[in-house]
Amino acid sequence: MSLKKKLLMFACAALVACGVFTLSGCAQNSQQDAAQESTEQASMRIGTMQTEDSLPFWVAEQEGLYGANGVSSDVEIVTFQSAQELSTAFAAGEIDAAMTDVQQAAALQLSGVDVQLPWVTMGADASQGRFGIMTCPESGITSLADLAGKGIGVGSNTVPEYVMDKLMESAGVPDDQIVSEEIKKMPVRYESMVNNQVAAAALPASLLALGESQGMVLLADDTQGENISQSVLAVRTAWLEDGGEATLDLVRDAWNQAVDEINTDPEAYRALLVEKANLPELVADTYAISTYPEAALPTKDMVQPVLDWMLNKGYLVEALTYDEGNGTFAKA
Repeated sequence: MSLKKKLLMFACAALVACGVFTLSGCAQNSQQDAAQESTEQASMRIGTMQTEDSLPFWVAEQEGLYGANGVSSDVEIVTFQSAQELSTAFAAGEIDAAMTDVQQAAALQLSGVDVQLPWVTMGADASQGRFGIMTCPESGITSLADLAGKGIGVGSNTVPEYVMDKLMESAGVPDDQIVSEEIKKMPVRYESMVNNQVAAAALPASLLALGESQGMVLLADDTQGENISQSVLAVRTAWLEDGGEATLDLVRDAWNQAVDEINTDPEAYRALLVEKANLPELVADTYAISTYPEAALPTKDMVQPVLDWMLNKGYLVEALTYDEGNGTFAKA
């Protein structure tokens, strides 16, 4: 073989080898780009009302725990003034998650917005989160049995109403003797009770504490016995499927770290709680700070009784069941 042909063959082989390396490099770069894209985190907007249930989210924000647990995208806590505004924003996709309750989550599901409940934010046991029934001294009422046939201020399809019905049931009051007076706005409901305009009121922990400080009469609350009230984190399934899973996993880690810090030293976060949950000034220094649960799926025992109650009350147009294995709803 001539020298010229040998040189030509060598050149061709070199070109082929170079092409192989180039293609290999391109493939490697493509794989790296794909891997980078697959690990990119979605931003997360979490909606809440001014309530103690969201304290771990605020602590994580204040202490930089989202970044410390690997969240590289934005996590924003958005505060709403009413449950209706919160639900509307959730349904419209303006927020990705919401600190809410089973009632609101179920209503959203039936409205056509697929929802998942990744964890309980408060109410893993009966001691966490307090709802109860309170009256004023002038009413002369001293027991739940005294409320049979008398109007109780409450908002329909809410946790306070559910707790009210369960407490009255436990006291042996027949369903047809439980009389609800629709008063949606909590401050108005509280003042109606204080002024003896309603026989009693179903209220959350902060207003129960305020009432106790002002000499009102607590008839019963849900901190003993059966665990009947929870708040939950609800997440839009569409957001999870659009890259939110990775972010949620890391936010869960931040939640758990915040929970550990609150439960270890609750007083360190009193000022933050007073500010964010808008606690009444009269109880700001004495309000009992709850413990908080590490993130875990709500159980069927927590959720299904609420769904059955909603159906019985006419708040659901069709029955729903809850799958505790993945925190989802399904039509029965």
